[in-house]
Amino acid sequence: MTIDEKVLEAFYEIITESKQEMYDRIAADRTNHITVAMENIRKDHNASAVLRTCDCFGIQNLHAIEEDTEYVIQREIARGAGNWVDLHSYTTGVNPSIECLEKLKKEGYTIVATSPHATKTVHELNLENPVALVFGTEQHGITPDVEQFSDELIKIPMYGFTESFNISVSAALMLSTLRHRLENSEIDWKLSIPEQVKLKIKWCTKIIRDGERVENEIRRRIFEKE
Repeated sequence: MTIDEKVLEAFYEIITESKQEMYDRIAADRTNHITVAMENIRKDHNASAVLRTCDCFGIQNLHAIEEDTEYVIQREIARGAGNWVDLHSYTTGVNPSIECLEKLKKEGYTIVATSPHATKTVHELNLENPVALVFGTEQHGITPDVEQFSDELIKIPMYGFTESFNISVSAALMLSTLRHRLENSEIDWKLSIPEQVKLKIKWCTKIIRDGERVENEIRRRIFEKE
């Protein structure tokens, strides 16, 4: 048994069986194969809705580019999703957008920006490699820097007079489509067992008072026994 597995076992002696079952079930369906980046979303309720959507579709990491805006979670909209999805903020440097995308590209992601002017649809996107979906502002969409840096542009098919969906709707539609495609593919898209264990430990610290301190104490006791 690994150290992390021993830590999780100790946490499972503290939390309820219903929480244990929930964590095991949900962690097994989490993915890092798809991640989401939001660029300067000005309306907090939209950004919070995207956070909630990521949780609902099992997307573990959300990247918030906040070059000239500050993202504040609206609790009544996010509905606690901030406890379960890892939120990464990019606020400093010459160009936070490129900083974010360069980091994701180094991690092996194909950078895919969303634009109503793209020719390829979300149904045609190649999912063999991990994908980072980038959503732009409500009014102007992605910036020229993001468009130039992206590996691909995709869109959601639309059939009305309006040019684009609300960003939270776009995220929901795209993630629903991509999640369905992953589940019906032979791609190894779920978290590994060690990744799931680490994630469940993190979730345990969220619901226990002074959770990080408790984790440190558990690890100290395990190392003393080793």
